[in-house]
Formats: sequence, structure tokens, C-alpha cells
Amino acid sequence: MALVLSPPKLVLLAVHFAVKADIDSLTALAARHGTLLRKDLLLRIALTYLPETLPSQAYVGFIEQLETGAFPDTIAQDIDCSTVDALTDPQAAKKLRKLRLLPLAFQDAPEEAADDYTTLFLLRRSYRVDEEAGLLDELPTLLMPFLDHSPYIRTLMVSIILPLLRRNCEYHPQDPIPYTLLGFEQLPDRVAVNLLLSQTGVREADLALVGRDLKGLIGPWLFNERRWKDRKEKLGDPSGPELLEEDETDVGLFPGWEQVLQWLTARALKTWKVAVSAVEQWDGPGDVDLGGWGVIWLRDEEQDHLERGYARAALASAYLIPEASAEALEGAYRIVAKIAGLLDQDPLPRMPTALAILPPLADQITSTIQSAKNATYMRNDLLAASNILTSPTKSSVAFLQAIILSAALLTKLGSPCTVRRAGELALLQDEREQKAEATKLIHALGNNGPKTDDKFWIKTRNEILWLRGWGADDVSSSPEPLSSGVFSQLKKEFLEVEILKALLSNTRYTLARSIYEDSPDKPLAQGLLQDTIFATAMIAYDNASNPNRTRGGLKKCDDIIKAFPETVDKSTVTAQRLEALLQATHALSKYRLVLKQGEPFTPIVLRVHTDPVSIVGKILEQNPKSYTRIQDLVNLGHRIVQAGLTAHEKAGHSTGTPETEAADRLTAESRITAMCIDAALTEDDFETAYSYVVNRLDSAATNTAARQPVSKAPQLAIADDFSWKAALQAGKYRRTARTLRPTHLGTTSANPEIRHLEQRIECLATALRIAPAPTLQEILNAFRRAEEELDAAVKAEAEQEDAWDTAGDSINTPGLPGGFSSSPYSSKPGHAATTTKHAPSSRRSQVEEAPMSLFDLSRASVMSAQKNLSALSSLQRSAGPGARGVSVSELNASAGSDGEDGPQQGEQKRARKRDQLREAAMGTLVSGVGWLINAPSNERE
Repeated sequence: MALVLSPPKLVLLAVHFAVKADIDSLTALAARHGTLLRKDLLLRIALTYLPETLPSQAYVGFIEQLETGAFPDTIAQDIDCSTVDALTDPQAAKKLRKLRLLPLAFQDAPEEAADDYTTLFLLRRSYRVDEEAGLLDELPTLLMPFLDHSPYIRTLMVSIILPLLRRNCEYHPQDPIPYTLLGFEQLPDRVAVNLLLSQTGVREADLALVGRDLKGLIGPWLFNERRWKDRKEKLGDPSGPELLEEDETDVGLFPGWEQVLQWLTARALKTWKVAVSAVEQWDGPGDVDLGGWGVIWLRDEEQDHLERGYARAALASAYLIPEASAEALEGAYRIVAKIAGLLDQDPLPRMPTALAILPPLADQITSTIQSAKNATYMRNDLLAASNILTSPTKSSVAFLQAIILSAALLTKLGSPCTVRRAGELALLQDEREQKAEATKLIHALGNNGPKTDDKFWIKTRNEILWLRGWGADDVSSSPEPLSSGVFSQLKKEFLEVEILKALLSNTRYTLARSIYEDSPDKPLAQGLLQDTIFATAMIAYDNASNPNRTRGGLKKCDDIIKAFPETVDKSTVTAQRLEALLQATHALSKYRLVLKQGEPFTPIVLRVHTDPVSIVGKILEQNPKSYTRIQDLVNLGHRIVQAGLTAHEKAGHSTGTPETEAADRLTAESRITAMCIDAALTEDDFETAYSYVVNRLDSAATNTAARQPVSKAPQLAIADDFSWKAALQAGKYRRTARTLRPTHLGTTSANPEIRHLEQRIECLATALRIAPAPTLQEILNAFRRAEEELDAAVKAEAEQEDAWDTAGDSINTPGLPGGFSSSPYSSKPGHAATTTKHAPSSRRSQVEEAPMSLFDLSRASVMSAQKNLSALSSLQRSAGPGARGVSVSELNASAGSDGEDGPQQGEQKRARKRDQLREAAMGTLVSGVGWLINAPSNERE
């Protein structure tokens, strides 16, 4: 039935239906009283009193009917008017006046929609549903039917609600943005972008979803025409195509888009995997996911502007990747490959393929890019339009591709390098920096390269040469510096030398010979190749730990020299010295040798030692009885001299002359002999020390003086400060209980004390002959003391022999065979001795002619031997000390007033020598017949 209600009651009834969410009754009421209940009034009532928690599906149809004015047939529906029936019209009017209906218009509402009540209602209703109920996900249902009603509805739906809804409810619900719909819409563009992307790529597992966030969050958010229009209008040109062509990334024009690009470059610097994933998964501003709620509305000029900005940011991201790993560099390469495709350039091969083929890139890079001033663009103003390195051009892409491949090669070969570092090497063209990088690279190869893979080394050589010119070397064989490449300022021969060293250090001798010696197109000159071989051999020597020539580093050193038979001339001084060094070092391997406590001897110690001959002293100290191998040690000294290790050669004096080397050999020999003498004395082996003094020092001094001119003899004597000291020490040595006994006596005295004193005196005589004049007094003093001791010993021995003779003559021998009782010698046992010493010659002849017993015959034989030996002594006196070189009298004269008694001492020495010879012979004869008289055996013999 028809309702007859006053306007106030109709309004109050509509409010009641809205409060109760009775949409059907409200629809029926609006349909029947459309003239009184206008659309704007009903929309205000719905906005004010319709519960925000009411599902949008329940009332969106009502809003559509209000908009179109086409209500369904609801006239037959009964309307419950009980809530206003009891009210009088004044009461209803009074209640109506108390209503506070919300206006449809609001601050920041679109001016073009001031008269569009439906648009205003939908905008305000959306804000209220989100603010009051937090039902953001209800808004698409509310707004979808009206997307074509107003562009503002679509903008709100696509640019604000869709990104926020996806961000908080679908993509990252665990960490929603703490802003309402209205608050988010009013955020500055930069803040909004940061909030939308705050969780993008945070977790490693989400890297595959980075592109989804950019497409589904940033893509829709960018398509807010009002935001772009405001930027253009500020510059006075709403259309803006000319502006876009001039200012591609001007700060402030499009802060939201610029913030997206800055976010991308920031991720490259901090978490480069996110940046790589973003570029790989997102094709830029044209690659958006609007959920089917809109289409791209940008003009071609605007779209091109955004895409070029994206390409610039992507190239900048590749420069900013800070990690020098194969994975990071491959990621940078994938960025370049993706941008090359977006720019419609020729597609780049995959990175492994590019590293295999090493494409020639130098011709694609313009000279404008290869300028040292551009190096700053790799650190600053990466997104600026003036940055030529990040400008999306074919030349900049080729340059970035080249430095990424260069960094990848350096990293793969053992010298980690970032993209920026490779770019600085190529742009700054600092020869010192490039040389340091190349040296580090090849050194790493030498330490870590495979020992058996020739293919690896062939490929590596090609890669290093490609780094010099990025393929330009293929068409230019000039050894001079080039304009492109991370090693562009290095000469080709420098790289070839370093490569050769790496080959040799990794024992690739056959390959090295095939490239540098057998190849028709020899990369290195003959002299440079030979010098490199020697230098590498010395490096192997210095790194050796075992002095044995057949093992380790010394074997490698030897093998390197032998690997180039046509190049290495063994007659050169360098080759001979190196061979001598190897021989000397190998000789040391036969001994135990420790120069520093806890550190075993290594070959380099010999080469750098300031006094390598002194190492022989260490050998003698640490190896008992090693002094007996004196000839081996002397040969070792000769090798040290031949190897050029002597002190004066290291000090920079003239070297290489035969005279100098001969002098050094004599010095080393004398010094080593002196060391052996000292070592023998230390081990109480006086006999060996004495032998070295009289057989080596004396003869060496005589030979040296004979070969050198008189003018040079004093110089040589002064230079040899070792021999005379060793002879002096031997002359001062005194026998002890530990002294080793001689193995044979020869023709020397059987008395060990006398024999020892005689040997000491002979050692001192040798010291006198070879010592410099200022030292003679010390030696003469020792000489006098030794003679005094010898005189005392000889005197004591003579007294002992006289006593023995007297005791022997007093023995009664009546029962001896052949004896005669009537003989006067038999009746007076001591008479024969007395007659022999004191009787006149007539008496002696009478005694000799008398019949003798066998014992008397032996004594007569002894007397005859004494006569003969006296003659022999006179012959020996005629030889005298003068036959040995310098006489004692001459030495005494050179010593000054302290040597005045020299001739007397010489006469005493000659007498002693005669007595020694006589006594030796007599001892032999007596011992032969001693059994006849039961004489004791001669211990001295």
C-alpha cells in the first residue's frame, strides 16, 4: 500500500534502514520516493549510517541503482514504517535537524568530480571502510562496477588500493604497511616506494619473487596520471614530450620513479642478488600487472623515457656490484645482456660462451668512453643524464661487457677483481697499477695452476693477451701500449715474460719450449728469453727447501736450464755460475747443517749469505771428523767462488777476470784449510792438523809466492789472515790424554813428547814463513818456548839413555855363548864402556882387534853405525833450513833485536836433527839384538 509519510519521516526512515543495513527496504523506499529522497541525500545517508563492516556485495547494487536510477520492481514490497509512525511531524522534523550527515565532498577531492556524487561517495566510502573496519579487501568489490564510471575511481583502484592490498594482504601479510588507504595515498612518492618494496628480496627464498613485486606493486603504483601530470604542470607544459626528451632523469621531476631506480642501485650495492633478480625478472615500466583493472595510458615518448631511465639504472647496478666472485660477475653480465635485449641490440652470448670465444670488443667502444675522466662516473652520478658510462648506448654496453669479462677472467685465474676495479684499470690506464695487477694475477697462476694440463695454459695465455686489448691484438701485432683493455699500457713482451715464468714454475717445460723456442714467430727476443730462463731458475732455487740437486726446487732449477738447449749457452758466465751454485749447494746436502736454531738450512741462505765461505765452519762444528774431508770442502769453496758469491763481488767490485777469480779461489782454499786445522785441533787430532799445516799451508804459500809478482806478494800475504793463525795455533797445541795417537812414526823420534815438540816447531816455522811482518814477534816467542821445551826433553832423554847404557854395561854375562873367561872385558864389565868413551885411539884399536863375543860384536856394530851417522849428519847440515825457504836467522833478523840469538838456535836445531837421526838408527840396531841381553822392547818404536 502507498505510504503517506512526511519528508522528515521519510528521511528518518531511510536513516533507520541504513543503520539496520536493510538494503532492500532502503532500495524500496528510494524507488518509491525518488523525488524526495534524492541521490545525493541517500548517498550521504549511506555514507554516514551504513555500517563499514557491511560486506560491499550487500550494498554495491544499491549504489549502482542510485547511479542509473533504474530500480527493480519493489513497489509490492511492504515497508515497515513502525519506527516513525508514532512520531508527529514536528518531532520528526526536530530529529531530522539533529542528524549530522557526512558531506560527500572532502579535502583533496578531485575538482572535476565535484558534481559527481557517486564518485565522491565511493572515494569517501573506501577511505572509511579501511579506516573504521580495516576491510581493505572489501574495496575491490565496491569499486569494480564503477571503474569505467570515473578515471578517479580507476586511479584509486589501480594505483592505491591494488598496490596496498597486494602488499599487505597477498605478498607480505606478515609485515604490512602501517598506513590507512588515505594515509598511504597522501605519502610522498619516495616514502611510498620504499614502503612498497621494504620486504622485496629480504629473504633468500623470495629472490624469485622480486619481479612479481615490481610488476604488481611498483607497476600499478606508477600509473597515477595525476602524479605525473602534477610534475609536468610545474614546468608549464602539460603535454611534456619535449621535456621528456631533454631531461631524462632530472631530480624532482618524477621522484617516485627516480626512487625506484635508486632502490635498484642501492640493492646492487648491498644485496646484489636482488638487483640481478629485479633486472632479469622485470622488463621495466612497461612490464606491469594491473590485475585486469586498467591499461597503460602513457604516450610513446613517456614510455621511452621511463625505459631509458630503467636501462640506465640497470647498467649502474652492474657497476655497483661490490663482490669479486664468479657468481656476482655472472650476475652483472646477465644485467648487461638483458639491457642489450631491451635496447634492441644484438643479443649477447651467455657468459661461459663469451669467456670461451673472447669476442673482439675494442672496435665497438668509442674513444669518448675510453677517457680517464670518465672513471669518476663509476662512483658518482650514476643515474645522471651526463654519465656516459650508464647511458643506454651500444658503446656503453660494449664497454661494460668488456670490463665484466675482464673482471671474470681475473677472478677465475686467481686475482679477484670487481667490475669497478676492472673499469678503473681500463680507464685510468695507469701502467704501474696495471703491472701490479698483471703480476699478482700471473703469480697466483704460478702458485695454483695445474701441473699437467697444457690446454689450460694455452687458454690462459690467450686470455691474458686478450685482457691487453679486448681483441685489438688480433688485428694489431704492435708490442706498444694499446687504447683498450685492463692491461692496455703493458708491453706485450712483459706479459709474455710473466707467462713464461708461470709455465716454468709449473713444470710445463715442453709447452714453454714449443711456444718460445721452437715457434717460428718467437714472442720473445733471444736475449730476453735467456734472461727470463735464468731468472726463473733462480726463483726455483730460492724457493727450494732441500739442498739436494735431484729433489725439489734445485731439481726444478736444473730442469729449467736444460729445457731450452738452443737458447741457453752453457759457456756464458751466468750459466757457469748457476752450475757452480748448484754444485756447491748439492755438496752441502751431504752434511748436517743448521745455521739458526730450529731452522734447517735452505739453499737461499747460501746465495744471500754475506760470507758464504763461513758456512764451511758451521759444517766443521756440526759434523765430527768432517775436517778429514778437506778436499771436498776445498772444492766446495771453489764452487762458491765460481758461483760469484764471494763478498767483494756482492759489494759491486769488478768481477769476471781470471785473476780475480784465481785470487778468490786461493783465499777460499787457505781459509777452509785453516778452518779444518782449527777443527782438527778442537777434536784433539793434532796429527791431522800438523799434516795440513806442512802439506797444504806451506805448499800453498810457496806456490802463491811463486806465481805472483814480487809487488803483489805483500798484498796476498795481508789478504790471507787465516793460514798463519792456523799454523800458530797448531804450534801452540799441547798434548793431552785426549790427543789422538799417531798411526805410524816414519823416521821421526820414537819419543812421543819429542816428536810432538818437533812437529809443533815445524808448524811454527811454517807460520813464520807465511805470516805478515807485524805478527812475527808473537810467533817467535812461541817458537823459543817450544825449543826450550824440546831441549829439555832431549836432555832428559839423553840422561835416561846414559843411565840405561850404564845399567846395561854393569850386567854380569859369564854364561853367554862365545864368551872367554880370560877376556879383560869379561872380568871388568864396565871397562868397555869406559874405554869407548875416554880411551885414546890406540887403546880403542887394540880393543877392537881383540877377540870379541857375540855381544861385544853387536856393540862394535853400534859404534861403527855411530861413525857413519856422523857423516850423514854433516850432509844434512849442508841442506839445513835454507832448503825449505826462509832460514831462522833471516826470520830473526826481520824480527829485530829480539832475534839476535837466531844462528845459535839454528845450530842447536841442526845438532838435534843429527842426534835424532843417530838415535833412530841406533834404536833400530839395538832392538835387533836386544833379545841377546834380554833387553826390554822399545815402546817408542
